[in-house]
Amino acid sequence: MTEDIRHRLRIEANQLEAINAVLLDPKTEIIQQFLDVVKKYGGPDQINQRAKEAAALPHLIDLVRQKCPQYLEDLRWLQEQRDQRAFISIKEYCRKLLGDRADQVNFAEDFAVTLEISATQYFPWVISIAKKALEERSLMPGRFIRVRKMKEQEEDGDLVAMAAAMQIIGASYVESLDTKGTDGSNIHLGGPETITGYFGGVGQPNEYALKWVDEYLYYYTTYGIRQVLNLNSGTILLGYLLHRLGVDIEFKISVFVGNDNPYAALWTLIGAKLFSRADGSTPLVGFNWSNSVNNQTIELTAQIRKMLNFEDLVRFEHHITETWKSIVRQPYNRRAELIELAKKVKNISAKHEGGDPEVEINREHPSDILDYFRDKAEIISSGDWDHLLLNFLDKFDATNRTAQALTENGIAVIAAKNLHYYE
Repeated sequence: MTEDIRHRLRIEANQLEAINAVLLDPKTEIIQQFLDVVKKYGGPDQINQRAKEAAALPHLIDLVRQKCPQYLEDLRWLQEQRDQRAFISIKEYCRKLLGDRADQVNFAEDFAVTLEISATQYFPWVISIAKKALEERSLMPGRFIRVRKMKEQEEDGDLVAMAAAMQIIGASYVESLDTKGTDGSNIHLGGPETITGYFGGVGQPNEYALKWVDEYLYYYTTYGIRQVLNLNSGTILLGYLLHRLGVDIEFKISVFVGNDNPYAALWTLIGAKLFSRADGSTPLVGFNWSNSVNNQTIELTAQIRKMLNFEDLVRFEHHITETWKSIVRQPYNRRAELIELAKKVKNISAKHEGGDPEVEINREHPSDILDYFRDKAEIISSGDWDHLLLNFLDKFDATNRTAQALTENGIAVIAAKNLHYYE
């Protein structure tokens, strides 16, 4: 009886054809409007070529020289440390923690966990944690998330300095476009408090979905910024469609999308599969879970991810720590759950959005997600710059505590690959 009912779930070919009819009909205005934005930048092939040229490291360094020459010395230093192999190797790191036992441990490389830190707002912070990693013989994350205002960091040169640094150290990174609820797109909400409205799906109302595409293509073709945060079902679809056209966009889905159960996740992955390219690729490279999910939800969805051939393509990004203020009830620390999960589920990143709770509670200015939306000039004038740097250093420490716990449990970690080499 159950099997007979299951067959009713089959999607008939004519239903898929109905979707194609909507997408391919020249009279479908929303698709034509989307295509018009793409054509503005010259079409997929030209867009990708422009992005490739823009992302070349010599070009980025030249832009740093023009926009923020004060960062050149730091970038040269970072390159020198990389070339001299000054950072601890993965093998040395394991020996540091495990001693002679490290040679006997069979690390689960297939289940390696990516070390992720958020939000890396300012380029100097990367240099700060790099110096800390050298001093302490600890690990630089393999993935950085950024939520700084794009126009602000474009103007002061931080955007290109960060893009160059990520290439130098061999880490993936994500930028957050300005076209989102906090830009005033929802006229009924104002300022950072708009963040609470994301859960109602107000992040990119009306024409703002197309503005998001336009903004993405600008930064992609101008600076080679490929990977961005995506937080609205409309722009997720447009990201799929851009990739389907041939634009090599990559995006990660934000926690604010609200994937908090396996059925929501199934819907997200169905969309990725439906609009994947002929080679099976998808622009969905990161999948941020809601903070409310438990290990079972992630394990069940991992089964679906594997069945859809996305296990190696779509990373599950899971918050291990969160900012102390304005996002979750504290204390929040999922490290112990991660250790159990990482033994069963592949391609996970451990995201650290805050310091460990026992550290945060004693800070004069604990981490606050609303700090992400403040202007740099206001942060400096208020005297909070050092506070926010300390918050970021706390996140770095939390990331390394996770790296230690994973290593001690025989689970490999993915750090900045150009710095922490394998012998």
